[in-house]
Amino acid sequence: MPFLTNKIKNPVILLLMFVLLALSVTGCALFTSSGNLSEENKPIETEKPVVPVNGEKSKVIPFVYTTNKELSLTFNGMGDESLMTKLLDELDRYDIKATFFLPGMRVAEEPGIAKEILARGHGIENNTLSRLDLTHLSYEQVFKEINVSNEVIERELGVKPQYMRTRSGDYNDTVQLAAAQSGLSAVVSYSLNLHEWQQESEQEKADYIRKYVTRGGIIALDTELDGQVLESIPLIAKAAAEVGYKLVPLKELVSSGQERKPLEQIPGFDAARKNLNDKQSSYKLIYNWENKKKVVSLTFDDWGTDYTITKLLDILEKHDVKATFFLRANGVEKNPNLAKAIAEAGHDVANHTYSHPVITKLTPEQLQEEVVKAHQVITEAIQQQPTMLFRPPTGEIDDERARIVAATGYTSIAMYDVTVFDWDSANDADHIVKGVLDQTVDGSVILLHMLDNIHTIEALPDVIEKLKSEGYTFVPMSQMSLK
Repeated sequence: MPFLTNKIKNPVILLLMFVLLALSVTGCALFTSSGNLSEENKPIETEKPVVPVNGEKSKVIPFVYTTNKELSLTFNGMGDESLMTKLLDELDRYDIKATFFLPGMRVAEEPGIAKEILARGHGIENNTLSRLDLTHLSYEQVFKEINVSNEVIERELGVKPQYMRTRSGDYNDTVQLAAAQSGLSAVVSYSLNLHEWQQESEQEKADYIRKYVTRGGIIALDTELDGQVLESIPLIAKAAAEVGYKLVPLKELVSSGQERKPLEQIPGFDAARKNLNDKQSSYKLIYNWENKKKVVSLTFDDWGTDYTITKLLDILEKHDVKATFFLRANGVEKNPNLAKAIAEAGHDVANHTYSHPVITKLTPEQLQEEVVKAHQVITEAIQQQPTMLFRPPTGEIDDERARIVAATGYTSIAMYDVTVFDWDSANDADHIVKGVLDQTVDGSVILLHMLDNIHTIEALPDVIEKLKSEGYTFVPMSQMSLK
């Protein structure tokens, strides 16, 4: 154990070290049932083996289901005093309140560092007693790694942990059950684990972090294993600021979480089903508003990062425009909060397949799988039935595929009459604005994209303002029955 030094003179800590060694080698139970380590002269007794208690396991939190523009920065382990002081100073510099998962042994060894973490306004949670790989230990060993760490943290710091995380973030049923038996409400993993940088440039580091900054996200860094942990703080702070998100303590983030019902409990989850028997389903191809009034629909295809999509949502909100978003569902699956944010902002959320294939190259079975799976993923993410519009990737569709899609329940195939190839990064903002203005007529459906590293964000304010100046009103495609 590299952090055990000759500075350890407290007999309580020496006893704790002895217990840890015995547990890791034999799994023996050496504490009395009270678990009170503060009674330094209390004789060691053999207690009954710890038996799993029947009951619910602690839940697992890899991210928090919320549409708030917030995420949390968390740390594993407790480095030496010099590193931790520099780290706390760096967090102060960027006004970040973080959450530290501390090992009980390190808290017992140097409680002053842990107390300084609390004094700076950060949260402290349980990183197990000695950061062993719990997935290979017996239930009794796992329970004691968690429970004794709880006791040490509470005794030394006066705070009672609510959450735990293993050294690696890995867990199994045994860890969840032992956490619950130890009185913890959740096992916390992460949505982004930043390992030690290799040869990346500063720009590559910044781009990587910005790509994975998400609403409700939990970022993990390790103060004992990552020698470059300090370098990540300004990059994280900058990425959050650029997208307009706030870094908040984990408990605050969790408190903002919303209920997430299982798919089968959401009305409309079965509005799309595989149905290969109906080969003559009727459908409607929609290219524009048939009433030809001075209304247009802005539509956005595919998927992107929080940075890109949040910027689009902010622009639409500023200009009081509701749009229609056709989502690639394998992106939604990885970031359901962002899809929920689109829906909560009042926009249509519709189906753009699961993995964005050219559907004319798929078998009927493959095509219906793409449509139905996308429907289910999007439904579970936004917790409501999506707008029942389907748009084929690349716009490629024929009569046979349209009927196959319609047989699933998606009878309205949403096309468009204005396209400016904004998905091509070679087309700059001026090209996008000019193309939209040149092509738009009364009732147009305008195709744009929510992809990263293209120029749509730059062009969108001008597109909206100039079309409004020409008298156009923006209406989502779900309202196409508007008279």
